[in-house]
Amino acid sequence: MADTGNPLDDWVAQGRVFSYRGHQIRWWEAGAGEPLLLIHGFPSGSWDWHYIWQALAERYRVIALDMIGFAFSDKPRHYPYNLLDQADLQQALMSHLQVSDYHVLAHDYGDSVAQELLARHQQGPGFLRSVCFLNGGLFPETHHPVLLQKLLMSPIGALIGRRYSRERMARTFGAVFGPQTQPSEEELDAFWRMIEFNQGPRIMHLLIRYMADRRVHRDRWVSAMQQTRLPMRVIDGAVDPVSGAHMVERYRQLIPNPDTVLLPQIGHYPQVEAPEQVLEHYLAFRDQQANDTADTTTPA
Repeated sequence: MADTGNPLDDWVAQGRVFSYRGHQIRWWEAGAGEPLLLIHGFPSGSWDWHYIWQALAERYRVIALDMIGFAFSDKPRHYPYNLLDQADLQQALMSHLQVSDYHVLAHDYGDSVAQELLARHQQGPGFLRSVCFLNGGLFPETHHPVLLQKLLMSPIGALIGRRYSRERMARTFGAVFGPQTQPSEEELDAFWRMIEFNQGPRIMHLLIRYMADRRVHRDRWVSAMQQTRLPMRVIDGAVDPVSGAHMVERYRQLIPNPDTVLLPQIGHYPQVEAPEQVLEHYLAFRDQQANDTADTTTPA
């Protein structure tokens, strides 16, 4: 495939489409080896992973989709957007690809979808092999929403969404990125294209319902995290005002034997702000799993 010189155009061109509940969902796949499902955050899409995509594909079969209502998938205006349905969507894609068990690397909104998948895994039969969370609202009590999120949840949420602009988006993203790792104009253009595609701002007030979903399912999800024997790691940009070091502190309080990595001076989008660090710590996490498995299978 020819390189257009625009990373986002190249990314979109590499995607494929499958149908979910009558809607077109764009998805990507690369590499070979153990399947790894990447789950993006709000309000962007799977392009968020593009800085580490190729390196991951050199070791794993990497799979990602744009969730319904996000980026380059359909954005129906009359749809019951919720986190459990987004988990159904992930499982539908994996079933479509005939993948029965897989690892998960998630970010932000995707963390909540991964928590739901983990809870389903715990209920059995199991289908996950490990879970790694980047910055996200794992615990509603430590999630500090930005002003835009608060406004979208308010009675004027639909109006706020329709008036959302690239300028407002740039201010919001700038506030949650690290001070030394601010998004470039090219990155902001890409984020905005994902949001505005298919009149995305018109449904932002519907997507934001996930914050209420988190409160409803909090105890079930946290219980699954506390009880699972799956390997889990958190890799977190420490200066993220939404879900930075304060969220990791809560994770360490609640989760037995917590495996956490804090990235100093990095904000809410570590896979964009510090992709090399995310890759290093994720691969170390996976290598440790492989070593642990070898230790348990090697005869004494």
